[in-house]
Amino acid sequence: MTLLVYGAYGYTGELVAETAVERGLDPVLAGRNARKLGEVAARLDCESRAFALDESPESHLDGVDVALNCAGPFVDTAGPLASACLATGTDYLDITGELPVFESLAAHDDDAADAGVTLLPGVGFDVVPTDCLAAHLVERLPDATHLALGFEPHGGLSPGTAVTAVRQAGDGGAVRRDGRIVSVPPAHRERRIDFGNGERTAVTFPWGDVSTAYHSTGVENVEVYVPVPTNARRLLRGVRYVAPVLDLDPVNDLLQRVVRRFVSGPDAETRASGRAFVWGEARDERTGETVVSRLVTPETYALTVDAATATAQRALDGEAPDGFQTPSTAFGADFVLSLDGVERTDE
Repeated sequence: MTLLVYGAYGYTGELVAETAVERGLDPVLAGRNARKLGEVAARLDCESRAFALDESPESHLDGVDVALNCAGPFVDTAGPLASACLATGTDYLDITGELPVFESLAAHDDDAADAGVTLLPGVGFDVVPTDCLAAHLVERLPDATHLALGFEPHGGLSPGTAVTAVRQAGDGGAVRRDGRIVSVPPAHRERRIDFGNGERTAVTFPWGDVSTAYHSTGVENVEVYVPVPTNARRLLRGVRYVAPVLDLDPVNDLLQRVVRRFVSGPDAETRASGRAFVWGEARDERTGETVVSRLVTPETYALTVDAATATAQRALDGEAPDGFQTPSTAFGADFVLSLDGVERTDE
């Protein structure tokens, strides 16, 4: 059984490739830039395949059983690679947290089931902890009508994540109401939340769980929160007034170039020592009953590498169901607890 890691020379992709080799998965490394790819492949002693996703990617999936996409922004890469996987009978995984990607892949559930293919996006910190926590909360409160989820990460951003944030800066916010995803202004709602590290003021954020939590649990009202300092909250609320400018290609391209030049991602010490705090609340609006659960996890990129490689191993072993899946529908609410250094508490 063969695993292909696409984007293997990016910040997260290279970490995933290293860990896959350490765990004996013998991955094929892939990506668009042949020079960068060759350097990583030579260092890890792996086969490499250099190709762009607009150049018949299905022709490069020969002999590949599972493709793990680590190349963002995923709004650009997920569609072409997932389509190639459907055409070749290859299971598709990625580490996205981008809301449109989840919805786009979910629309191909029937196609994937017919092809005997798994479509499983979000197998990193985006969105394994929050998705598994959502499923756990609904196991605790099966009649829940509302879910609120949130996370407090410690550490920096990788270049790819920062570029994705720039790409989405003009898109505003999103929540799910009565089963439908609704566009809202950035930071349109705030509340005080104890993520497990003391109370913080948090605001709504268009995290992937606005999509996945609904597919995982059936709960029709979902909001996701992140803690944000006062000045940053003001900045987020001001984005709505400059969103048309941020969406202009020349402006967005310039911001992306700046990010790629100056953002390097957390170092090894930060990944080893950092922690993230995840909070979730399920509520039955009809009765007022509420349950709260929390997770403490390793630093976000450390968890992403562990979760992505663990998911790839399970997919290679034939454990991932066909069709569109979320981490919890594929492997259960306790999947996150199988990862190193994750603890869950119930309130």
